[in-house]
Amino acid sequence: MNLCITPGPLEGTVTPPPSKSQAHRAILAQLLAGGGTVSNLETSQDIEATQRCAAALKAQGTDLPLLDCGESGSTLRFLIPIALALRGGGRFTGRGRLMDRPQKPYFDIFDEKGIFYEQKDGALTVKGELKPGEYRLPGNVSSQFVTGLLYALPLLEGESRIVLTSPLESRGYVDMTLDVLDHFGVRAEVLEDGFLVPGDQVFQARDFTIEADWSQAAFWLAAGLLGNPVLTVGLSDQSTQGDRVIDEHFASFAWGTWRTVEIDVSDCPDLLPPLAVMAAFHDGATRLTNAARLRLKESDRLATVTKMLTALGGQVEEGPDWLAIPGTRFLKGGTVDGANDHRIVMAAAIAATRCTGPVTILGAEAVNKSYPRFWEEYKRLGGEFDVL
Repeated sequence: MNLCITPGPLEGTVTPPPSKSQAHRAILAQLLAGGGTVSNLETSQDIEATQRCAAALKAQGTDLPLLDCGESGSTLRFLIPIALALRGGGRFTGRGRLMDRPQKPYFDIFDEKGIFYEQKDGALTVKGELKPGEYRLPGNVSSQFVTGLLYALPLLEGESRIVLTSPLESRGYVDMTLDVLDHFGVRAEVLEDGFLVPGDQVFQARDFTIEADWSQAAFWLAAGLLGNPVLTVGLSDQSTQGDRVIDEHFASFAWGTWRTVEIDVSDCPDLLPPLAVMAAFHDGATRLTNAARLRLKESDRLATVTKMLTALGGQVEEGPDWLAIPGTRFLKGGTVDGANDHRIVMAAAIAATRCTGPVTILGAEAVNKSYPRFWEEYKRLGGEFDVL
């Protein structure tokens, strides 16, 4: 689906969708507990992938379960160790760039532990016994590997330890994991270099309510700060979601005074697209740094953000792990390739509110991955667009 947006202000009150990150974790905790309800849950392609895989893991049978993870990196990386603990492994499939995204931290562990794995013809087969012990992995590839182990290791018969061989990035996501695990009666001790996980733990069946999503809220918050009278409500200031830091980062920007801003996105990589849009209109220069992992998302987000802003008439310098963006008051508009990336599409839609000419977005349906009602909300707030 391609859309052409007629630039104009958005106005009104919007409640972001429930947190996708929290929902993944609650669904899997509910699976392991064998009961309880998850409320304030909205479906999206990623959430449907986790629900589908959870159902496959529960299904009776002696064969390795077939787990279709769609395009959800969280679903795949969370479930690899969980499937080993529950069913002795699984056969994982996916779409888009998912099966090309790195799994080396797990593969290194499997080589050490004697667990079979094979990646062939777009599928990953993992088979073996997950045993208690020491699990070493880097913290600067993705926190999703840590979360997967934090879910699986409590199910084993003995104590285990996760040792981080490099500093942990996106720590807020691991904090969220620990918070959800605690809610379901499972504990892990935070150590200086990792986590101590007691074995023989039992997930307790408890109800869980999903919070509003700070990651998706960032786009509406950006719209408000760009001069659109949009009020974003329903967010928790006490949330363990790491992307709540968006308020602090947005406060770094100054309006009416030239100022250079540098923002380290290593702990909040999903915020780079809305931050880049803010930077494009900022009265000053902005550097978004420590962003190398964004090259391994649904798209190479450093490249696709650069292409998006350049297509709209902005200027961006792209480095190996950074973007430098000189601000301007307006962009001229143009055609943006959504790159099958939900966050690129949403960022372009918010940028369109400050463009002087129409903005065409190719592949605008990519929002279905995480926020299927995004365009409905955009229109409700006064956004004008035509489906081409």
